Amino acid sequence: MAKVLIGFMGSGKSTIAKKLDPHYVDMDTVITDRIGMSIAQFFKEQGEPAFRAIESQVLAELLEEDIVLSTGGGVVLSDMNRQLLAQNQPNIYLKADFETLYRRIAADTVNDRPVFEQNSKEDLEKIFDSRQELYEEVATQTIDVASLSPEEIVEVLV
Repeated sequence: MAKVLIGFMGSGKSTIAKKLDPHYVDMDTVITDRIGMSIAQFFKEQGEPAFRAIESQVLAELLEEDIVLSTGGGVVLSDMNRQLLAQNQPNIYLKADFETLYRRIAADTVNDRPVFEQNSKEDLEKIFDSRQELYEEVATQTIDVASLSPEEIVEVLV
């Protein structure tokens, strides 16, 4: 089974996954390769339901592998994905308060984050709040990452 990292954007899923395994799998990259365009573009052209269907298919495939998996922040929005994750261990929720995550995302000049760019801070906080219970529902381990360095987080996990 996969070691799955979940959490809101800016929580460090990709950073931690890379430190745990340099050959980690980024789910968004797999999806982008499969659909042949950016996720943002796919959302515009095909809509969220079509994206979530592909996301569930990719998640089901990846959970069968012995890998470290960094998921997209919205993976928990789909009932199907939560069912798939409920059958997997470990699902590691990298948790932080909204203000910490917002500062990290705002300072990130490398990653393209359409949800961040297209929403006000208040709307982002509502999205954040609406996902917390979903992350907790599927998490088998929760780590508060707000005050930990990536190295300290990895120490907790190994």
